[in-house]
Amino acid sequence: MSRKQASGLTVAQLNALCRHWPGVTRDTKWGIDAVFSVGGKMFAVMPSDGSEGGRLSFKVADDRFLELTDQPGVIPAPYLARAHWISVIEPSRFATAELAAFILDAYTLVRAKLTRKSQAELGPLPTLKTDKK
Repeated sequence: MSRKQASGLTVAQLNALCRHWPGVTRDTKWGIDAVFSVGGKMFAVMPSDGSEGGRLSFKVADDRFLELTDQPGVIPAPYLARAHWISVIEPSRFATAELAAFILDAYTLVRAKLTRKSQAELGPLPTLKTDKK
């Protein structure tokens, strides 16, 4: 059985994924890290130059933190682990669609912590488009 599923995620793919989501901003922090935020609160971070093997860090649900950090290629995110962030240090181990779902979950988690008024102003939650060929 051949596997032709795309794996990993580049910063360009991450930008394309998030740029149309309500309230998302992208800026550069710590020299080279592309930081994606909603309502001024970070939900995903990735080196903008593709360094560090394409490391991708993002917020996860509290109850998924230990499960995910037990997987190969995933560690607690430095400095942010106490807030239940993980770093995928080997993104090529994961399907692109799976990483995109993790990023949408991170966006949703962070957005849910905004005030009700802010959430209402952002409108409906985005969904992922599935490729059907």
